[in-house]
Amino acid sequence: MSLFGSANFGLPRLKPLPSKRSHVVSVLDIGSTKVVCMIGRLTPRAESQILPGRTHSIEVIGIGHQKSRGVKNGVIADLDAVESVVRLAVDAAERMAGLTIDSLIVNVSAGRLQSDVYTATIDLGGQEVEANDLKKVLAAAGHQSLRTDRAILHSLPTGFSLDGERGIRDPLAMFGDVLGVDMHVLTAERPALKNLELCVNRAHLSVEGMVATPYASGLAALVDDEVELGCAAIDMGGGTTTISVFAEGKLVHADAVGLGGHHVTTDLARGLSTRIDDAERLKVVHGSALPNSADERDIISVPPIGEDDRDQPTHVPRALVSRIVRARIEETLELIRDRIQRSGFSPIVGKRIVLTGGASQLTGLPEAARRILARNVRIGRPLGVSGLPAAAKGPAFSTAVGLMIYPQVADLETHAAGSGMFSTLGGNSRFARMGQWLKESF
Repeated sequence: MSLFGSANFGLPRLKPLPSKRSHVVSVLDIGSTKVVCMIGRLTPRAESQILPGRTHSIEVIGIGHQKSRGVKNGVIADLDAVESVVRLAVDAAERMAGLTIDSLIVNVSAGRLQSDVYTATIDLGGQEVEANDLKKVLAAAGHQSLRTDRAILHSLPTGFSLDGERGIRDPLAMFGDVLGVDMHVLTAERPALKNLELCVNRAHLSVEGMVATPYASGLAALVDDEVELGCAAIDMGGGTTTISVFAEGKLVHADAVGLGGHHVTTDLARGLSTRIDDAERLKVVHGSALPNSADERDIISVPPIGEDDRDQPTHVPRALVSRIVRARIEETLELIRDRIQRSGFSPIVGKRIVLTGGASQLTGLPEAARRILARNVRIGRPLGVSGLPAAAKGPAFSTAVGLMIYPQVADLETHAAGSGMFSTLGGNSRFARMGQWLKESF
């Protein structure tokens, strides 16, 4: 399906998951540091207390990951390089799973992600709310969000109102004069998405759906109470740091900043005059986001940048490494703090923040984040997935796992089609009954 040819304003949309039989899902996380392909088997599961929102259990049957090339700050900078890395990652996952795949769910970090809330109301004239009214009000909100230069990645009704009373989750069959809806719409610039799809197509694969990176990593790293009460997930990747805010079970805000772990590495390479690979190793082994009194006494050797064997390594106090690391980490965290503040969702986030992504593994990062963000911080690892190799259980794989989880929540979304709305609302979600009504009233 071409990104611009289809009637639903251009993005491939996921088909609802079959609720009775198992289903193979393949995903691709294209990052600035690594490219991960995962193939998983989703099997319908019974209602359970553990992760109650999940309709299927996920078993990873194939995984392939490669060092990323051609991606800078989440943006594709070299099509050929990305294509070859995608092929390698997919090939490894296919070999492990023993099957070939033809389409994938892909993450989006680039394209200047933007969150907006659109509100629409319709007149009920004192009657009860019918499925048609819901369709009308969702369509009215959806149409406000259509723009030619941006494509809609996600659009989620975050709450309904009746006669000004907000916070109604399911207004079906209630009485009132005015029905309103708040719709959270997450968009990205079209060219960035087009390039992403082009990369995947060039590797002879098609894009089954696109998911914003902050949404995916939040789905993987947050537990149900956090999603319900309000919480922010901060995914610190190599080239970008993304923020997602969840409340009442849904994504209500997302954002991305072009700073990540790789910026710390390049700062070290410049500041210590060493190669990028050596700087990365110094960061992982010696770097810390916390000041430590012993750092002044510990001396570490820094490999030289030249090819000449006679070049001697330089020796610097570990404190220097930490100072360089700390400066960039603090800048990133302050930026995130300001973004959360500016978004207006600060009260919803409350005191709960979950850090995930590869760069969140830096020594002392949770403590630095607690201090700068002035909130409780924990490191979030991907939850509720079996079959992951030990190396892939860390926060660096949250986005890939979140892409696996996404098909189970895709049915919460409403997308503006050529005319009204089409909605794939199914499964056992709160919107399911409403979805059934919508289907019947077509």
